[in-house]
Amino acid sequence: MSHTTPSAIRHIVMWNVQGDTPAERQHNIERLCASFGSLKGRIPGLRHLEIGVDVSRTGYACDVVLYSEFDSPEALAAYAEHPEHLRVRAELGAMRTARYQVDYPVTVA
Repeated sequence: MSHTTPSAIRHIVMWNVQGDTPAERQHNIERLCASFGSLKGRIPGLRHLEIGVDVSRTGYACDVVLYSEFDSPEALAAYAEHPEHLRVRAELGAMRTARYQVDYPVTVA
């Protein structure tokens, strides 16, 4: 019988950003990427952080995805209230038009 135990939690967030022109949207995408990228190495329990920009440009796609992995659900909860994360949220809050999130445990056998 195999037994699995949670070893981490993945936190995936996708956004669409504001912008009346493609240049404005691109500027906001770059700001979002830079701001979240600045969190690397600054948040205890954050194992991995990756930011991707959609290239499909289909009508139903999001503009940006954040893929991150934390040591535990507690580390993710601490990240949500960490001053650096709150700074980034405050910087970027008004430029988002939509936000979607999925958090799920990663298990090992």
